[in-house]
Amino acid sequence: MFLIAGLGNIGEKYSLTRHNIGFMVVDEATRTLSQTSNINKSNFNADVIKSNETLYVKPTTYMNNSGIAIRAIKEYYKIENQNIIVIHDDLDLPFGAVKFKIGGGHGGHNGLRSTDAHIGNNYIRVRIGIGKPQAKSEVVNYVLNNFSKEELNQLEGIMSHTLKAIDAIMNGLSIDEVKSKFTLK
Repeated sequence: MFLIAGLGNIGEKYSLTRHNIGFMVVDEATRTLSQTSNINKSNFNADVIKSNETLYVKPTTYMNNSGIAIRAIKEYYKIENQNIIVIHDDLDLPFGAVKFKIGGGHGGHNGLRSTDAHIGNNYIRVRIGIGKPQAKSEVVNYVLNNFSKEELNQLEGIMSHTLKAIDAIMNGLSIDEVKSKFTLK
């Protein structure tokens, strides 16, 4: 079984923000699935859609506590970290870049910090570049602001590419092969 978690913040006001790219990818992944079921367990603190042997997860704990939801679902379904894929925004990558890795630091990303604290850091990370503001003091406003119209027009292709890479991982492609075939710079 795979757990695919998109990181983001709940609520309409955050739906198109840069920090919600993880939620957006999960929404895109589940939009066309034919056989799904919603899993409603209050202790999961997440919106969970199950399709075959895959759980698509959007934590409802807000970004800074994402790990609480991921750990609850991981423990309930007994999912190993190598089958956990976390999709998140990355300030250190230019807009549209997509990279993959296992482990590493959180780089100041509070959603990753929480996830690392609750399940360790040896899970698969899908890093989607959102670019960054010129001044470090602008980071919070930048990630919580909506994508521009131009960026929104490009997101469909970026999300489609990302989902192909995730499918490849779930079908047994190694992380090195995925990096080689699907990394976008």
